[in-house]
Amino acid sequence: MNKILVGALALVSLLLPLQASAEAVKPSTEALLHQMGQASRDLSYEMSYIWVKKNSIDTLRYRHALENGQSYAHLLFLSGPPQEVIQRGDEVSYFEPGLDPFTIKSNKMVAPILPLMKANIDRLAHFYDFIAMGRAREAGVACDVVRVAPKDGNRYSYLLWIDQTTHLVMRADLLDREGELLEQFRVVSFVVNPKVAEMLSKLDQVKLPAVVQLPQQPQQPQQPQQPQKKLEWAVKWLPNGFALIAGNRHRLLLTERAVESRMYSDGLFSFSVYVSDVDNFVGRGQLVRQGRRTLTTRVDGSKEITVVGDIPPETARRIAENVTFDNTKTEVTQTSK
Repeated sequence: MNKILVGALALVSLLLPLQASAEAVKPSTEALLHQMGQASRDLSYEMSYIWVKKNSIDTLRYRHALENGQSYAHLLFLSGPPQEVIQRGDEVSYFEPGLDPFTIKSNKMVAPILPLMKANIDRLAHFYDFIAMGRAREAGVACDVVRVAPKDGNRYSYLLWIDQTTHLVMRADLLDREGELLEQFRVVSFVVNPKVAEMLSKLDQVKLPAVVQLPQQPQQPQQPQQPQKKLEWAVKWLPNGFALIAGNRHRLLLTERAVESRMYSDGLFSFSVYVSDVDNFVGRGQLVRQGRRTLTTRVDGSKEITVVGDIPPETARRIAENVTFDNTKTEVTQTSK
């Protein structure tokens, strides 16, 4: 009996260094997300997946390749009206029902593709915690499960299933602050194969719509225009990590009302703030959330403030309440509280 016990202890002592060695070479959660990003950018692959929202389910097929240093991608909706997006280098073409096809200069699609594929993981690490949640099986393969959770409570989080072999995302659940599911991307089949690159490289031979050029404003000297009144305003509070990435000023087509907008992003989620003069159609105190998208409107004196984007309602409301019209103060670029 003693010999059996001694033998068992000796076997355990031999296995412990091997286990410690295996754990030592296992990449950190942040390193795993870097591998995920590199795989999604460098591999030649095709995947079919479903996009589940509150009131609808779409089926899509996404193909990607990197050939001679140039990215190619093709997204096709497999159900409903014909709809697809094609990326060829730094040009993205959109084909949507009811609209003329068009191409814009961009290095990424504005489309329902799996999240975090081209995110800056190093930057996100300042505002999100990357938490290992164990292992599971998805799309027929073993996956590492990772939660991307905000360090504050002012935005949503993701739960990711990452293939242990290819490091591609097999599933992504978008969760609200209470952990309720808002959206889900779920791969049902995929393949990694150099032939995908051969197929997509043929897009160079396809004639795509010309790149959209912004039209010049027509000159009407016979009708002198009144100088446009600039709407001076600033956002005094932003969730930590959000920064201004774009701004615009235009007039509404029907009412000719001047509107100024600013878009903010943390590299994962984004929202926009719109400011205009009040009219008779403003919805005072309006707050609407549909899936990931929140819209809130408030009135401050003669100004209407609207916040819309992929943020929780409480965050959108707080941002709207912190839009001020005091020109003596500069806008906050980011804050944590």
